[in-house]
Amino acid sequence: MDDLQRILKKHQYAARASTAFIYSICVSVAMNFFWQPGKIYASGITGFAQLLATLSKRVLPFSLSVPLLLFLLNLPLFVLAWRQIGRRFTIFTVMAVVFSSIMMKLVPITELTFDPIICAIFGGAVNGFGTGLALKNGISTGGLDIIGLVLRKKTGRSIGTINITFNAFIILAAGFIFGWPYAFYSALSIFVNGKVMDMVYTRQQKMQVMIVTDKPKRVIDHIQNRMRRGITIVHDAEGAYQHDEKTILFTVISRYEMHDLEVAMRESDPRAFVSISDSVKILGHFYEPTV
Repeated sequence: MDDLQRILKKHQYAARASTAFIYSICVSVAMNFFWQPGKIYASGITGFAQLLATLSKRVLPFSLSVPLLLFLLNLPLFVLAWRQIGRRFTIFTVMAVVFSSIMMKLVPITELTFDPIICAIFGGAVNGFGTGLALKNGISTGGLDIIGLVLRKKTGRSIGTINITFNAFIILAAGFIFGWPYAFYSALSIFVNGKVMDMVYTRQQKMQVMIVTDKPKRVIDHIQNRMRRGITIVHDAEGAYQHDEKTILFTVISRYEMHDLEVAMRESDPRAFVSISDSVKILGHFYEPTV
């Protein structure tokens, strides 16, 4: 059993390292094929690195590269993650940022198109896919991700306001430096990036599940064997058509767990009625796996 767990851990670590490398390819392609040629700013720390690189060309006698600035800006965040989140999380985050900095340097800037709208859409989509894939596999891409996790751990609140404020600053900077049309293009890219990321990374999307069944014990056992979820039981329900006795089960899952729920229902009670809806807000404890 111990040998199996060690093998599984090694496989998980290898998968995370591979994902960090895939993310680095995605962000370097987004940066050097679309954002840089189209004068589009990314979101978060990556966009801030672009801003500082642009200002260094205009103000300083020498220019600083985006890959170098991306790494330097993340250094204090690595320390924060090491102290507040965990060593394993920090190691994979460092790998993702280091790989990204190296790949941005190695991948040449290629001007596929000068159309800023195309650059905004495809840059945001490619980066959003890479970021979502990284988060789905339990690794961070650095930057505001670290601040968000620390804030959520300390206060229970999300990083939404900080993200909006920081990205608004990036968009305004794009307007002042390149002109206001480019501010809107940058906003478009940030929007596409977020939408694609949400499509790939579904763990944070919560779903409310209502199950009407006449085999509640089997259903509960199968769900709890596959997912660590609490279930509320409502006894003595009655079907209106045949007036047979039913039990109603309520639980909340993440969209990421949808497949596990479907498998559990097929195995326990394929004839059960299952209603699933998006959960707008949750108050109270909802278990989330540690990073």
